[in-house]
Amino acid sequence: MDFQAFITDFAEQLKSQTPIDWAITFTALLYVWLAARESPWCWVSGIVSSGLWAWADFARYNLWLDGLLQAFYVLMGFIGLYTWLFAKQRNQAKLAIQRLSLRQHGLLWLAGGALTFALGFLFKKYTTTSFPYADSFITAFSIIATFLTIKKVLENWLYWVLFDTLAIFLFLAKDAVLVAVVMVVYTAMAIYGYLNWKKEMLH
Repeated sequence: MDFQAFITDFAEQLKSQTPIDWAITFTALLYVWLAARESPWCWVSGIVSSGLWAWADFARYNLWLDGLLQAFYVLMGFIGLYTWLFAKQRNQAKLAIQRLSLRQHGLLWLAGGALTFALGFLFKKYTTTSFPYADSFITAFSIIATFLTIKKVLENWLYWVLFDTLAIFLFLAKDAVLVAVVMVVYTAMAIYGYLNWKKEMLH
């Protein structure tokens, strides 16, 4: 896709956005920004975004698998809100940012790899998704990264940087230019989140 075609597609996709689409995008970006600032209210924004997205998947797009994933994110949003507001560690006033060992990350990658192949097999066999294993990889590790975010694991942001970057190319391959641009913003905000959380750990 050349630059002129990119701009044309981007403009056309902007025009096609509905108020629901804009609400989903705004609340999703707000979620990442607030999470990067370590604000527990990020989860409220995430609940709204995923709830609207799930509704759109079920009611408008007939995308049941993605709709179920968004419903899962709504549930995780309530768990995240409760955890960030009320969970404490080592007598601290709030849940502390923590790090995982290389062994723990290795176990996560093994679990994520197994989930990727399981989802990829199911998506390839029972759906018409274009890139079943790439889509499954991003989905599986996004679920894992969500749990890491809830537990305030610093490296969750590095996971999001990787998966959002991969998602950019996945959406560009499908000519979903607007979504790819949003993923670029997500990636930049994830980098900011990592740097900000790391700075907080040093205080």
